[in-house]
Amino acid sequence: MRIARFSIDGTVGFGVVEGDQLDIIKGHPFAGVERSGRRVPVDKVRLLPPVLPSKVVAVGRNYAEHARELGNAVPEAPITFFKPSTSVIGPGDPIAYPSFTSDIHHEAELAVVIGRLCREVPAERAHEVILGYTCANDLTARDVQQRESQWARAKGFDGSCPLGPWVETELDPSDLTLMCTVNGEQRQLGRTSEMVRSIAELIVHITASMTLLPQDVILTGTPAGVGPLHVGDEVAVTIEGIGTLTNKVVQR
Repeated sequence: MRIARFSIDGTVGFGVVEGDQLDIIKGHPFAGVERSGRRVPVDKVRLLPPVLPSKVVAVGRNYAEHARELGNAVPEAPITFFKPSTSVIGPGDPIAYPSFTSDIHHEAELAVVIGRLCREVPAERAHEVILGYTCANDLTARDVQQRESQWARAKGFDGSCPLGPWVETELDPSDLTLMCTVNGEQRQLGRTSEMVRSIAELIVHITASMTLLPQDVILTGTPAGVGPLHVGDEVAVTIEGIGTLTNKVVQR
């Protein structure tokens, strides 16, 4: 099931995407999906970020080739950092190039959407707390990241976390093709099976120290091939079984 968050005529809601139609649901999908029976064409609505997370917990260097391309070793334990809620934008939203950096990089990632409040989740029950999966772009001010030991500015600037286009709830995430293109040219190509640590392992590690809430998001790392973006570029993240998240870089 593909669950989208949308706006139409000033109203925001959730719906199930089926082909070119969106079946509007009652309420939100975190308490079960109840269809309203009202359908609208997908091209008549504005797709929004599929969720509004209280926090985005991102994982660094979870693909060995990406760690090596930046001159880093694979960490002994997962490296985690936060991207604030204000970093989240949706499909088609512009990426406003911030003034404090001159080296923004794309990082295509599989995002895990949490479906219920959870803490200290054992590995065998990790699947129970997941609503589904979506595409993400962990935009990074690489020059700032290299200068500052804390990544709050480099990873958390406004618009640095495009998500979308929707949440796919029925998906085996263990071996999916993940690709990033810039202006139609392939930059990144990998498979989720190349992750150093699995999604279940990441959920165990993260929830050992913090509570995750419904709509929170975990970014699972990026494969090799990261590179710079410039004003005017169109960047697209495509994940097998989910779809494509596209954004254009604009001058702030």
